[in-house]
Amino acid sequence: MRLLFITDNFPPEVNAPANRTYEHCREWVKLGVDVTVITCAPNFPKGEVYAGYKNKLIHKEVIDGIKVIRVFTFITANEGIIKRTLDYVSFAITAFFAGLFVKTDIIISTSPQFFTSLTGRLLSFFKRKPWIFEVRDIWPESIIAVGIMERNKIIRALEKLEKYYYKKANHIVVVTDSFKQNLIDKGVPASKISIFKNGANLDLYKPQDKNESLLKQFNLKDKFIFAYIGTHGMAHGLDFILNSIQSIQDTNPKFHFIFIGDGAERINLLKLSENLKLKNVTFINSVNKKDVVEYLSIMDVAIVNLKKSDTFLNVIPSKIFEAAAMEKPILLGLEGETKKMILEFDSGICYEPENKNDFIKAMNEISNTEIYQNKKIGAIKIANTYDRKIIADQMLQQIKKIQSQY
Repeated sequence: MRLLFITDNFPPEVNAPANRTYEHCREWVKLGVDVTVITCAPNFPKGEVYAGYKNKLIHKEVIDGIKVIRVFTFITANEGIIKRTLDYVSFAITAFFAGLFVKTDIIISTSPQFFTSLTGRLLSFFKRKPWIFEVRDIWPESIIAVGIMERNKIIRALEKLEKYYYKKANHIVVVTDSFKQNLIDKGVPASKISIFKNGANLDLYKPQDKNESLLKQFNLKDKFIFAYIGTHGMAHGLDFILNSIQSIQDTNPKFHFIFIGDGAERINLLKLSENLKLKNVTFINSVNKKDVVEYLSIMDVAIVNLKKSDTFLNVIPSKIFEAAAMEKPILLGLEGETKKMILEFDSGICYEPENKNDFIKAMNEISNTEIYQNKKIGAIKIANTYDRKIIADQMLQQIKKIQSQY
């Protein structure tokens, strides 16, 4: 089977969409599928093309057996509505024209980049091939949730386009139970939707001793380390974390917090940390996929936090699975489906989003030695349940089923 996958993010980028797509496609290639990925020059999140790449009309390479076609786009940092929209739309257009020349039996396009779905739909129409729409984020609801835009004519137009995508897709893949219910409430037949949650590559993310050279480099020896690793964006509410930990830097001197990554809010967070005179915080630039495991090794607890919004009740951040695979308990500032998972597996401590007192209480609780060891056991259970290889194989069976029905 020949499979064409449309995605705005792909390695060497290391964000969640890039990791999920790469790890699934890699497994499908091992299982005999001819996979072609259309993406752009790697540039997320700074809007700077990675070393060794150029933003040119067409660039082809092969990564672990995956045929990768990179197309020209308007590249910008992950900030600003107009520039990001130009980025998204330009990719949708150039990816469409590139896709016309790729022989395939089935097409998959993935969000949260909303306009990749337009590319998938158009290619499906012109090539007369089935199209699977992978929904990793509910757009345009999430735009409103993070405060980028208020509900207006543009949002209403995007909602109409969203429903059109759902109607025209031959099948829809979602990443949470809540996403499926959201789509059903919008009139999408349940039979048209499959759930394949995120997971972790257990070959890459596995328990190991703390990297002593990193501990020494950042002066973290003998510290109890809380770490946030990922995009520093508007949705993640990291300013809340900084404001909260100011009050405990003298009373809990053993606690230290590291923030690893880049994003639209990183500069603001650096300024806030400086203004608060935080001594218990270290900011570290984004690291590549291979090195991120070393940084995960030095943390004791993974912080997973999002702004308080009903929209985020439906999401399960992928960083949970990677931390769990390395036997790191979760300090969770998120309710809904993610909280349900953490409580079910007993793999962390949950606090009410944007509640400072609850956050500090949760930090103190999870640092208790007995509680901490119990949460590590729960983390192992999550990792084994959500092995990316197993999920990729299950998804491939569904893809083959849709392709055979067309």
